Amino acid sequence: MREFCKIVNCQIVNNMNYQQTIDYLYASQPAFHLVGASAYKPGLDNTYRLMAHLGNPHEQLRAVHVAGTNGKGSTSHLIAAALQAQGYKVGLFTSPHLVDFRERIRISGEMIPEETVVQFVADNHAFLEEVRPSFFETTMAMAFWYFVEQQVDIAVVEVGLGGRLDSTNILTPLLSVITNIGIDHTEFLGNTLAQIAEEKAGIMKPHVPCVVGETQSETQEVFLSRARVCNILGDGLETTDCRLWFADQCGYMRKRRLKEVPACQLKGSYQEKNQQTAFVALQILRNICGVELSKEAIAKGFAEVCTLTGLRGRWEVLSCSPLTICDTGHNGHGIRYVAEQLSSLIASSPHRLHIILGMVNDKDIDTVLGLLPENAVYYFTQPATSRALPAEELYRRWHALHPIANPQSPIANRQSIISAFSTVREALAAAQRDASADDIIFIGGSNYVVGEVLQLYT
Repeated sequence: MREFCKIVNCQIVNNMNYQQTIDYLYASQPAFHLVGASAYKPGLDNTYRLMAHLGNPHEQLRAVHVAGTNGKGSTSHLIAAALQAQGYKVGLFTSPHLVDFRERIRISGEMIPEETVVQFVADNHAFLEEVRPSFFETTMAMAFWYFVEQQVDIAVVEVGLGGRLDSTNILTPLLSVITNIGIDHTEFLGNTLAQIAEEKAGIMKPHVPCVVGETQSETQEVFLSRARVCNILGDGLETTDCRLWFADQCGYMRKRRLKEVPACQLKGSYQEKNQQTAFVALQILRNICGVELSKEAIAKGFAEVCTLTGLRGRWEVLSCSPLTICDTGHNGHGIRYVAEQLSSLIASSPHRLHIILGMVNDKDIDTVLGLLPENAVYYFTQPATSRALPAEELYRRWHALHPIANPQSPIANRQSIISAFSTVREALAAAQRDASADDIIFIGGSNYVVGEVLQLYT
């Protein structure tokens, strides 16, 4: 009977269309972006089994491996765009997706074809049922297999979560990149910056150059210590055999003032740090790793990064009347920069700021709410995922942090908080109804909220 069920199940899988295939993956494999912590499978045993089954494609890839708390997606896209502009065939693996699963796996800006996703799952269904990998492990295996099948020249691979125990850490890349360290995913990575840095530093490999984008006093020694273990520090930071670079100590801002670095299509103020990290990484690829890369290609990659790679949701302007912006910042470290830019918009405009905000329940909600400007009209909502924090709870926590009874509060004497909305669509409709043509609408707090809004604007 069991064998009969297996045969029937296999026949069903072999006849699935694209959407049915994606539904099967979600149903049969735990996906972190849907269920959170229960999907996390630390360790690399499953990953190595998947790779062996597929012929170890990770061993055939020339790759750039990118980790970090925030900005690793933007940094990965910037690096990939410059390599594309040079003429390379570039694989790009990132997560999560905003609208379509296939955003996770691209070659030179083009998403993996639907029929390739369907065929990969059909061909490997029996093995996937046996191993029971996570959704991320399967997606990564699909990406590496596809990149090798399509003979990419180089792949840019974003870490899923952490670094040391992440599935992508089976790579031995040309270059490792760590964008920054912030407090996030503490249940897996630790409660301090130093502990989290230890996990991220786990992607550093013996004799493989590494660029660290931003450092703090709590994290720099962690990276130096790991660099010594990996024999990439040399006898001191000034020696010629050093293979560790701190991008925020490489004179990028001086180069920018001298207009020696390119303008960028990514306009969020926080992107300056990602551009700095990517720019230094590209110099190391060219000067140390032997990758042919011209200044003109880097300039084109930066100037056309969204066009070349399909990147969306990073301080993206959706409409000009009213000015409507979305951004995927979703933790305290990322929201801090978003809040600063929103505050500067308010300062330069006499018109109102409307904020559509939804979050998932495993983030530091109070930190995010405490960073966002008080003098705005809020539309609390919830994305369509089981991880969503209910809109009413978000609304309640805002009031607990910003009591209107406080006479010093900018919102004390006017109706600034709009009641919660059960869907992102309803929240957006309310903001569009309330806003004048010269007002500003901001949408964020979660990748899922941004993804739902992008579908409405497609």
